Amino acid sequence: MTTARVTSKGRVTIPIGVREKLGIHAGTRVQFVPRMDGGYDFVASTGSVGDIRGIFAPQGRAITLEEMDAACTDAAADRYAD
Repeated sequence: MTTARVTSKGRVTIPIGVREKLGIHAGTRVQFVPRMDGGYDFVASTGSVGDIRGIFAPQGRAITLEEMDAACTDAAADRYAD
């Protein structure tokens, strides 16, 4: 198990092995994501859109831009109807 110490100012130095494994470098933003058990997950949150490609299984056929426009128009009409 890798450990780090918290300074009096709340700072933590992330060990080099962890930074390398997570792809963390100077300027990388991180998130502390709450879990149901009360703990937190530490997640590097910067990267390109390409980094998330393929993480979700397809959910049926892709919709066209026209279908997407129509759905947005319908939703706006419903929301702002008198």
